[in-house]
Amino acid sequence: IEGLTRAGRQALALGARQEAVGYFRKALLLSRDTVSPRLHRACAFNLGAAYVETGKPKKALEFFLQSQPSEKESGEHLGDHFFNARAAQEGLQDFSKALECCGKATGHNGTSQAGSRAATHMQMGCCYLGMQEPARAARCFLDAAQTYMAAESPEAAAVALSRASGSMLQSRRFQPAEIAGILAQCRSLCETIPEPALRGKLYNDIGLGYSQLHIFSLAAESFEQALGLCGGELERDRHQEAALLQNLGAAHNALCSFGTALGWHHRAAVLHSTLGNRRAQGQCFVNLAYACSQLGNHEAAAENYLHALQAFRDSGDMQGQWQACEGLGTACFHLGDPQKAIRHYQETL
Repeated sequence: IEGLTRAGRQALALGARQEAVGYFRKALLLSRDTVSPRLHRACAFNLGAAYVETGKPKKALEFFLQSQPSEKESGEHLGDHFFNARAAQEGLQDFSKALECCGKATGHNGTSQAGSRAATHMQMGCCYLGMQEPARAARCFLDAAQTYMAAESPEAAAVALSRASGSMLQSRRFQPAEIAGILAQCRSLCETIPEPALRGKLYNDIGLGYSQLHIFSLAAESFEQALGLCGGELERDRHQEAALLQNLGAAHNALCSFGTALGWHHRAAVLHSTLGNRRAQGQCFVNLAYACSQLGNHEAAAENYLHALQAFRDSGDMQGQWQACEGLGTACFHLGDPQKAIRHYQETL
């Protein structure tokens, strides 16, 4: 049961919600064979929380009701049960009511553990995101991170900081230096996380954050660290690897390291092809073509823009087709064929 619970929590942290449901369901079934009602309730609560994450509040409520503690135990984790059962009841739609309940839940936190308080802050943050108030969400995630760090839970603190930085970027109410500081804290905590999959996901998120701040040198370093931790055989892991390769190539394009970028772009395009991601492969070809053009190899640029155009046509991406045609026009112009350049430019109209 402990092993399945750890696996379920890890799957939730990685965004694999259906896998988490499977792990928690198996743990609940095993708990029925034990003589511990408290263990059974804890497993039911975990499964209910996973169903909330998958957007099935009615199913979640069924298990939250099973997880209700007895009167003797009610003081220990009442806050979490109160918040989640009500959030499930509201169908995760009426966020203001859920937050009202969360406010009542935090009133019980004087007798709760720090981890319970931090989890409530995380849930509040998710509700604020649902209300499209990312600034408030960011503050909740930051409060959660601080509480997790006080409770010596570096993995949970790093996840909270990652969520906070994403919300801060979304809100546009925070200064770049402030966001960069949060990303640096998260990156520092990553070094203490033993689980490679979680560490890799966090490094990728950190890289995306630095990219949005246009700190491409740190973005590239973070993506490379994530790539070094991405070696699983599952299809999910290969999709993650392809995305990391694509992000690395884009970061090196932004750094004007076009020679280095070529290798990343090529590897990303090949892996996306293997996985059947034609649209993503088309974007890799566009990035590859741009790097070639910046290196003065306009013939290779034109060839890759053609590959990109076909990939975008296969995936029905009109915006991508426009982008590829424009690039083709520019490449043909540099190759001394203005008539062909005009034809491609006309396709963008």
